[in-house]
Amino acid sequence: MLAYIDGDMEAFETLYGRHKNRVFGFLMVRLKDRSEAEDVFQAVFDKLHRKRHQYRQEIPFLPWLFTLARNTLIDHVRKRETHRKHVTVSEAVVDSYAAPVADISPINAAFAGLSKLNESQRQALELRFNQGLTFAEIAEQMQTSADNSRQIISRAIRKLRSLMVGKERHHEKN
Repeated sequence: MLAYIDGDMEAFETLYGRHKNRVFGFLMVRLKDRSEAEDVFQAVFDKLHRKRHQYRQEIPFLPWLFTLARNTLIDHVRKRETHRKHVTVSEAVVDSYAAPVADISPINAAFAGLSKLNESQRQALELRFNQGLTFAEIAEQMQTSADNSRQIISRAIRKLRSLMVGKERHHEKN
């Protein structure tokens, strides 16, 4: 990112190539419409270009990029909903589009079970699967060790899987 700020377009191409699929997936999961997701996707990278000089080196790039993506998504949803209904969109509607959704199928399948996790488990899962952070980066954000962040995520996934097994057994009985 620092090279891109200094005008290195190859650095931008590297950033774009490295993160485009993750950003597009983030938008598709929330919008569920390819055309809309493509529009917002373009707006995200346009905003990245316009705001590149506001980037601060002490902030990891990926969370900064996803903050841009989330804010661009919220702006898009507000405009769309206001246009459709000609009223102000409530924060609940906006938040429903911007809420974290995990990217791996066991967690997607157990999404309802996320409420059964404690706050640190939910936070660690979001950082790992929504933002794609490493265990070391998660540890830094959560002010713990990399081993502990790995253990938190492992326990959360085990808990979600056990909830899913319980649901499957319940459905088999009925």
